[in-house]
Amino acid sequence: MKVAFFVCWAAAVLAGCQRPVAEADSPFREGVALGKVSRKLDEASGLTASRANPGLLWAHNDSGNKAELYLIDTTGRIQMTCVLKGIRNRDWEDIAIGHGPGADSLATYVYVADIGDNLGHYPLKMIYRFKEPAFDTSEKNITDIDTLFIRLDDGPRDTEALMIDPVHHAMYLLSKREDSVHFYKIDYPFVSDTLTARFRVKLPFTMITAADISPDGTEVVIKDYEHIYYWKREAFGPISKLLQTPHRQVRYEPEAQGEAICFSLDGTALFTLSETTREQRAALIRYPRK
Repeated sequence: MKVAFFVCWAAAVLAGCQRPVAEADSPFREGVALGKVSRKLDEASGLTASRANPGLLWAHNDSGNKAELYLIDTTGRIQMTCVLKGIRNRDWEDIAIGHGPGADSLATYVYVADIGDNLGHYPLKMIYRFKEPAFDTSEKNITDIDTLFIRLDDGPRDTEALMIDPVHHAMYLLSKREDSVHFYKIDYPFVSDTLTARFRVKLPFTMITAADISPDGTEVVIKDYEHIYYWKREAFGPISKLLQTPHRQVRYEPEAQGEAICFSLDGTALFTLSETTREQRAALIRYPRK
């Protein structure tokens, strides 16, 4: 497993080195650490800007941890813990905000993506959906939860990146370990409890760990362990076509195990978050727009 990881890591480095990052080319300034995160977030793998709580971010840990979602401020401090009752964290890898179902279609919902699969053997992935809670207490139980089962139409594989389009409301998944990752689309509305993620295109990246679309739908980022790739979206065209066009890179200082990224709610910055290591506690990093 370690050999496979480092082979993929080396491929990611080579892919990123195809195009050096010039200061003038990066759409964001260098990152600034805002504060060390709580020990409760030692294995952070998902991050997204809250809509119901402007200025705060949702974050969670990955596999084997508690089924808990943390609302953090921009210094990394936890303001509220949401416990997803009756849910297991098999391998939570990303999180996004999207529209709700049916009569709640205009409400903001949290989508927690239990989509990791290191060995590529799970036939189904799970995405847990619930109405976004407002901050009003230090701990809250979430019981009204929809479980969306996801099947990749080209067979099981590892995925760690989820995006939801704020314009067309579709969900997108990106695989992780291929030398050219697979991009999938799930059309909205998500009316069945078992959904098919349809393969759309291969992309020349590897070890993709996170992705996000800006709240206004005009920008897209995806990241691996060494790079952040950026696209400006014109006329709200298909994301699959956008990601096949030339990208820019953010001046990213690689984190110890950086697996989370999101735009700020107002679009003025990017945030990244890493796992904590024995040597260093993870910090919330802000990349301000130029």
